[in-house]
Amino acid sequence: MNGQFFISLLNPGIGLLFATAFFLLWLNRRERYVAYAAAAYIASALAFLILDVGPVLPMELQRLPANIGFLLTGIFFAAAIIQRYALPVPWRAMGVTAIAATAAFTWFLLGHPSIAARILTISIGAGIIAIMVVVVLWPVEKRHLIDRVLFWVAAFSALNLIVRPVVLLSLTGGFDNYVGFQQSVYWTTVQFTQAMVSIAAAISLMVAVAIDQIAELRRAADADNLSGLLNRRGFEAQADAALRRCIDADTPVALMIADLDHFKRVNDNHGHAVGDAIIAAFGAHARAIGPANMVAGRIGGEEFALLVPGASIEAARQLAEAVRTGLAAACADRIPARLCPTASFGIAIGAPGATLSALMEEADQALYEAKRMGRNRVRTFTPKPVRLAATCG
Repeated sequence: MNGQFFISLLNPGIGLLFATAFFLLWLNRRERYVAYAAAAYIASALAFLILDVGPVLPMELQRLPANIGFLLTGIFFAAAIIQRYALPVPWRAMGVTAIAATAAFTWFLLGHPSIAARILTISIGAGIIAIMVVVVLWPVEKRHLIDRVLFWVAAFSALNLIVRPVVLLSLTGGFDNYVGFQQSVYWTTVQFTQAMVSIAAAISLMVAVAIDQIAELRRAADADNLSGLLNRRGFEAQADAALRRCIDADTPVALMIADLDHFKRVNDNHGHAVGDAIIAAFGAHARAIGPANMVAGRIGGEEFALLVPGASIEAARQLAEAVRTGLAAACADRIPARLCPTASFGIAIGAPGATLSALMEEADQALYEAKRMGRNRVRTFTPKPVRLAATCG
């Protein structure tokens, strides 16, 4: 065995290593895109093993499954990146591209043999598949550095697959046989660049998996499972950020605090299961009718906060009334028929320089006023008039 044999094991080894790593990650997360990544590296390892280590078949037919493996590598890795963003995977377009490339490869293998044409056929086919990833990800908001890294890994892969064979074949002038091909600068370049792209792509996707895991844990830590809303910590963090954006953009913002009326009496007379059902119904009802940018949280046992960026005082009042008047219907199939739950609401509108704590205090004062006036109503915070001290003339 010479050094070339060990070099030929480089890409299969990398492929099997990363396939195992992604499979173990999939066992933990069960995310489809992680499974696609494992499949991509299995296909890559098998393709290189067939091409460099496997036995030679009559008419070089081992080349056909090996290059199908390369195309499957591109398809599965494209699916992994696209699926991570929960976007539609262009299976049909990728399948048609792979079939066309395979048909052309077969023709240049059996019908009109040409090593250079086969190289171009598979490289351009795989490059087109990589371009599909670039096209799909182009309009996606890239919130994290890893999103940009994945995009540029796909872009570099497309460029590498399409430009590399054209440039190198133009310099070498093609190959007369596979012995010369496997000892050529071109094949050495393929082995090296493929290894680098495989490592970069795998590390990037593994970092993306880790970021997704952290985000999932953060969401779980900030969520209130019963209401389906944020818990107090999650609400205060997101509401504070939203409030700051509104102040910076000089746009209005409204905060509503709601309290379920006589909730202790409900728990005492009907049991905590009924009380929990009302809390869950309130959360689902508020999410269903609130705007998409609303930050909603359960900030106490039976107390809720809804912050709506861009809402005027009238829009906030309409939303609060809609939640209040629709609560009984939202609970109808969850609680005893004779029970009619109600809620009181206090509203405060953000002023220039307002802080979340000050806004919540104002909304609390309005909520107290709603309760003092009989509950099951909406009240808006009104600043007390400032009395000027009398002066002697």
